[in-house]
Amino acid sequence: MFESLTASLSGALNLLRGRGKLTESNMREALDGVRTSLLEADVAYDVVESFLDRVANDAVGAKVLESLDPAQQLVGIVHRELIGLMGPVDHTIPMEAGRTTVLMLCGLQGSGKTTSCGKLAKKIKEQGRGVMLVAADLQRPAAIEQLAVLGRQIGVPVYTPEGSADPVAVCQAGVARARKEGISVVILDTAGRLSIDAALMQELTRIDRTVGPDQVFLVVDAMTGQDAVNSAQAFNQALELDAVIMTKLDGDARGGAALSVKSVTGVPIKFIGTGEQIEALEDFHPERMAGRILGMGDVVSLVEEAQRKFDQKEMQIQEERLRAGEFTLDDFKKMLQQTRRLGPLGKVLGMIPGMGGMQEMLAGADLDKDMQRIFGIIDSMTPQERRTPGRTIDQQRRRRIAAGSGVEPSEVSDLVKQFDGMSSMMKGMAGLGLKERVKEMQRLQGAITNPASQLARPKGDTGRRLTADERRKQKKMREKEARRRRRGPQG
Repeated sequence: MFESLTASLSGALNLLRGRGKLTESNMREALDGVRTSLLEADVAYDVVESFLDRVANDAVGAKVLESLDPAQQLVGIVHRELIGLMGPVDHTIPMEAGRTTVLMLCGLQGSGKTTSCGKLAKKIKEQGRGVMLVAADLQRPAAIEQLAVLGRQIGVPVYTPEGSADPVAVCQAGVARARKEGISVVILDTAGRLSIDAALMQELTRIDRTVGPDQVFLVVDAMTGQDAVNSAQAFNQALELDAVIMTKLDGDARGGAALSVKSVTGVPIKFIGTGEQIEALEDFHPERMAGRILGMGDVVSLVEEAQRKFDQKEMQIQEERLRAGEFTLDDFKKMLQQTRRLGPLGKVLGMIPGMGGMQEMLAGADLDKDMQRIFGIIDSMTPQERRTPGRTIDQQRRRRIAAGSGVEPSEVSDLVKQFDGMSSMMKGMAGLGLKERVKEMQRLQGAITNPASQLARPKGDTGRRLTADERRKQKKMREKEARRRRRGPQG
């Protein structure tokens, strides 16, 4: 999600590029575009107006550094205000040793409430805590079986009602069972409705007062836009919510709910659902989300996800090979196979600083099919050809490989050229460990986020503007380096 919001915000902020400094006049022009972008993303009107007032006050106030590029300056201010709009967030779940913590999940039907119960149980179990699920959604019989299936899938017990039609009694019995068995956390899956009604609120209020859960989480569907915010308001008035779990953030929702819910209700988003898989529940980080909305990427989340999903043993082997100066097409294939575990390529690109624009370029492309074609080309090569394609593959071999993989010889040539350039880059990064790479990416992201910071300037740079002659020299150097990389090691 957020692709359309990112594109429209970027267009609005780009109105300032090339301006000498930020003035009230050109800043207002850009903010009019920001207002349109946020309203089109279904952000609540009152939230938009108060947000823009804060941005305008920061932009024209004493904090403004007139020597900076106005577009970067306004991006930094918008970024800070977006973080304030969605945060702060405490991701911890209060627990005491020797005491059972009770979590109550509520929400409308179709919001992903039961699935979120399973995801949250898995997340807590991975922290070394014992978890029990309680099937208290008696309105939808399939919900009981669904929760039982999820429990078996993640290996946690599920308390199901034994002939009881009273959800309050079911919750009480489930919590009592968990306390008796010394289980650390109980998650109550309560009933939902297609819409908010008095009967639903009365039932949830009875559970809240009788069982006394430690925290109450509302599950809302990001795809429903402002309806999700309205639901949060209604539930919060009845139950005093502690946090929101927002689902379907991997879909094509416009993002208004994520930007509005904290400001309207005062209740923060604690977790977000990013897919159908049982492990697709993440902590919500306002600063990372703000970066993604503004096209700055989210490399920290990308690395965290890679650490969870990549084969760490295989990654260590590849790291050792790179340090030894080895990177072959077999390694390249394994790297692509690992990358596929992170999800759609468009999602991955959106998390890399500066690569968000590639998502629009790749829209409609069959990336999985393209990747299979690459694998077919590599599999049609001999071991020697995969080790040193630039030196080994001549015209005759190129035709043979193309025939074996069902592609044109030009595609084989393109792959070899691209690989040669990537090989040099990968070997150059071999000396940096994972922490150093993340630190460097954070430094670059911080420079974009806060252009006033010294992180935005190379060592020794005084912050002055380059002369036209200096810019031409830098451009020539970049073009020369690009040609060298295209030629590869033999150039």
